[in-house]
Amino acid sequence: MRRTIQTVMVLLLAALMPSMALAASAGPMDLTARWEGILALVLFVIAYILVATEEFTDLSKSKPIVFTAGLIWALVALTYTLHGGEQAAVEEALVDGLAEFTELFLFLLVAMTYVNTMTDRHVFQALRNWLTSREYSYRKLFWITGALAFFLSPFLDNLTTALVLSAVVLAVGRDSPRFVAISCVNIVVAANAGGAFSPFGDITTLMVWQAGQLGFARFFELFPAALVDVIVPALCMHFFLPAGKPEATGESMAMRRGALGVIALFIATVITAVLVHQVLHLPPFLGMMLGLGYLKFYMYYLMKTNERWESQVEQWKQTDEHTPVKIEERAGRIEDRERFNIFGHIADAEWDTLLFFYGVILCVSGLGFIGYLSVTSNFLYGMLGPTIANSLIGALSAIVDNIPIMAAVLHMEPDMDKAQWLLITLTAGVGGSLLSVGSAAGVALMGQAKGKYTFVSHLKWTPAIALGYVLAIMTHLLITGELGSLFSVGG
Repeated sequence: MRRTIQTVMVLLLAALMPSMALAASAGPMDLTARWEGILALVLFVIAYILVATEEFTDLSKSKPIVFTAGLIWALVALTYTLHGGEQAAVEEALVDGLAEFTELFLFLLVAMTYVNTMTDRHVFQALRNWLTSREYSYRKLFWITGALAFFLSPFLDNLTTALVLSAVVLAVGRDSPRFVAISCVNIVVAANAGGAFSPFGDITTLMVWQAGQLGFARFFELFPAALVDVIVPALCMHFFLPAGKPEATGESMAMRRGALGVIALFIATVITAVLVHQVLHLPPFLGMMLGLGYLKFYMYYLMKTNERWESQVEQWKQTDEHTPVKIEERAGRIEDRERFNIFGHIADAEWDTLLFFYGVILCVSGLGFIGYLSVTSNFLYGMLGPTIANSLIGALSAIVDNIPIMAAVLHMEPDMDKAQWLLITLTAGVGGSLLSVGSAAGVALMGQAKGKYTFVSHLKWTPAIALGYVLAIMTHLLITGELGSLFSVGG
């Protein structure tokens, strides 16, 4: 057995021998042209193909991407170990990627918990009944939810906005899968576009603002282009929506006790997250976690008051003061104790989506450490010029997460004027809408509307979204007087 292990080790080292010529490095090695780097890229492509075919393979999207993340970093660490690379650099890069995921994970977990709690309190069911009672058609509801997504995301951020409005769409369109699928696409596009013209509407806009490349007010210059990006695909989708309107249930579903309090606390949580970042200069996830504390204490209060009500009903049953009918009516307010268990709502979060984010961020940070992001950015800006480069980078963000792409651009500090920095902010924000996996909003909705909004259902509308993307770029260049640069390579 020992001889077998020795033989395997010798063969492994022999296979790696051509790469032993690399000298010990004090910094990251460029592995883009080496077999380890190429293999990492191939593994990432295969994982994304499996994610894209989830609808047909029934293999949840987190499985291949989490597995691949581990393999990529194992390849990087093995290469550095065998060739005398600086192990501390690998560990630091991995920890940076993990920190990026942790911030997103905690932010998203709180948002999902609030959505689950509001669902349990019948907030969305009551809203559905109200909307159907208004007798809005599917097409009118499509435009209402899209407009809300566009105008709320600059303040709530695109991820939270998409989660909340998708819950509304799922409740209203529960009898029409086609309406849900198309409306979810519209919400993703609108939320991403709305987040692009606000400094805190998206993580990438926040990065640009914090880097000092654009002032606070400059972001709002992107409003016309962002509006074009939303309207064009929405007009295309409008004609494929189902005719008619949601069937009124005839139910008068009332919100459960505490529903309005949960809504108020959710708004307070979002405000807290914004203030924590703007005033205290701390990551927004801290404000969201503080907001989770609000909810935990409030659910505790609901549980204790519910216990007192149970005790009161028991006393009524032991006296002849109240008729059985009245007792039954009043006892109807008693709820299952488990409904106030906040950990149950946390457990109901879409964990497949959360783990998918882990895999994507770790995969992309690994490929970035290998050197692929820098090579791509250098080629684009060096050979094609900022206008074409910024446009292509936005499209690339539909495949590779826009956060590391924006980080790579900011790290390079290309020589661009303010109009071009606005352009990369626009394209990195809305380019992810081209694919369902291209933005946090899209990935979150794939989990929220599992089986109804999928990679393939989004892909059907990619041509319309791409048309809006191109026209949005042209709108911005026309406003800034740089439309001619779109047709001149190197401009």
